[in-house]
Amino acid sequence: MDAWVRDVPPITRSWVILCVLTTIAVQIEMVTPLQLYFSFKSTFTNAQFWRAITNFFYFGPLSFELFFHLFFFMRYSKMLEESSFANRKADYFWLLLQSAIMLLVLSPLVNLPFLSSPLAFVPIYLWSRRHPSTPISLFGLVTISAPYLPLALVGVAWMVNGTWKAAAQDLLGCAVGHVGWFMRDVWTREMVGRPTILSDAPDSLKRLFGDI
Repeated sequence: MDAWVRDVPPITRSWVILCVLTTIAVQIEMVTPLQLYFSFKSTFTNAQFWRAITNFFYFGPLSFELFFHLFFFMRYSKMLEESSFANRKADYFWLLLQSAIMLLVLSPLVNLPFLSSPLAFVPIYLWSRRHPSTPISLFGLVTISAPYLPLALVGVAWMVNGTWKAAAQDLLGCAVGHVGWFMRDVWTREMVGRPTILSDAPDSLKRLFGDI
């Protein structure tokens, strides 16, 4: 088990561990979801700033939906961190941080108290756009090409959850993932021709993560 955990790259591993610990803390009633959710009023008016962070680590109670999101996030986040972001921990963290900020800003539009699921879709979406010709076997039932993976998972999540809000939050994650992909793979390469602060982490963050 310990060797398996160490095999997961650091950013992905840290998020999964925090999600699992948060779920356990809720299950044993150390904290309640009411202490973790995000709202602008509670976070900024009432100065409960931790909510801007904790809402990204709670997927809900122990359920198939929880394992569904954690499994697919860890699978594709791990592959993305090991390929596109190999030895670039700061840049991967920068992607997730930017995405988290965008989700916090957009959350009132869809009234989402927890943004863990949308954020989990960001690396899935980016990986799918960077590997367009890769075939994906979905639960061993159907094979699709990688660019269709996010929408297929949105459909599965909708069927599992049974409400439109499940699809809305995951589609929001896909939209934010598209912005991240555009800033890195379209804007910097085809329009600017060089990395920008939107695509590459600041040097201070790279030093913090030991990348320079």
